[in-house]
Amino acid sequence: MKKSALSLTVLAALALGTASAQTTIKIASLSPLSGGQSDLGTQIRNGAQLAVNEYKAQFKKLGFDLVLVPYDDQADPATGTAAARKIAADRQILAVVGTLNSGVAIPSSAALLSSHVAMVSPANTANQVTDRGLSNMNRIVARDDAQGPAGANFITGNLKAKKVYVLNDKTAYGEGLAKEVEKALKAKGVAVAANEGTEEKSDFSSIIAKIKLANPDAIYFGGIYNQVGVFIKQLREAGINTPVVGGDGLDSGELPVIVGEANANNIYFTTVAAPISALPAAKVFATNYKKTFNDDAQGFGAFGYDAAKVVVQGVLNAVRANKNKLPSRAQVESAIRKGSFTGLLSGIVSFNSAGDRKAATLYVMNVTAGKFKLSTSIPVKPAKQ
Repeated sequence: MKKSALSLTVLAALALGTASAQTTIKIASLSPLSGGQSDLGTQIRNGAQLAVNEYKAQFKKLGFDLVLVPYDDQADPATGTAAARKIAADRQILAVVGTLNSGVAIPSSAALLSSHVAMVSPANTANQVTDRGLSNMNRIVARDDAQGPAGANFITGNLKAKKVYVLNDKTAYGEGLAKEVEKALKAKGVAVAANEGTEEKSDFSSIIAKIKLANPDAIYFGGIYNQVGVFIKQLREAGINTPVVGGDGLDSGELPVIVGEANANNIYFTTVAAPISALPAAKVFATNYKKTFNDDAQGFGAFGYDAAKVVVQGVLNAVRANKNKLPSRAQVESAIRKGSFTGLLSGIVSFNSAGDRKAATLYVMNVTAGKFKLSTSIPVKPAKQ
């Protein structure tokens, strides 16, 4: 009798333990956490972590343990694709925040497509990221075909340039951006001295020599801060103070460090990630970011946070639509594409059929004496709604 009563007690305890167990739901982040672009990639991961932290309690009430799993793509397409395959193999991962680089997003999203793992990018701007029509690829930022003309308009309208030397870093991001800028400049009758691709990282002397001969009114460089910063440093040391304009790849606090404060002048860039000062709702976020990571939040930290909130709200919507049970990846993919997401730092997010944000904003920043200042903001919509 005692043995039977003990068995019943043990069984009851086991049953209670099983009932209270939490089912794990994982959200992955995919961004460069090592290498030359790790400053931006770490901001994305950290922003995503703050969003996940905010929603943990809501998921716990429904019986789920929400966790973020970061993956390092090293800003490399092959590394990112390999990480995407690992993500696809982990059935607890329902969606991805990332990537930073368009050249990584394109093959990674393709690798995740058959598994219906949704991606929400806080940074990708290349047109082909969404022009491929993938059901799992979304972004909360403006495209190159919006950012390029905005850069060209600034070069002609604000800098009054009549001749521009265009450079790109030979990536999907840099080439795509430079192509859009060149097209917009030529449409305005501006002379484009060159559109030159370079993978150079340390010695730009030959390019600088050609720029000296061309004597442009402005230089546009479609690339990332770790490469463009070295170029600007050497350009200024060569005595050339021509304005340098770029895209959101220059949006890093490391840029003036690489250039050197004395040389970090007359630099402008369009960015899809608003500076924290331009986001009225970001004050609490910035405080939490500093407290959690002992670092200052930057634009891509804020947009990593927003992209993660879209992902997490999408998962939550799928859970509720599935009667509070664990949803499938396909259900999450559909909930993200079709949802309307609020409470974000950058405003309401909803996507068109291609995965582009229906209403985004571009910002033009000026770097003077190593400090970033907002010049203007430009509301934009994708070419295809």
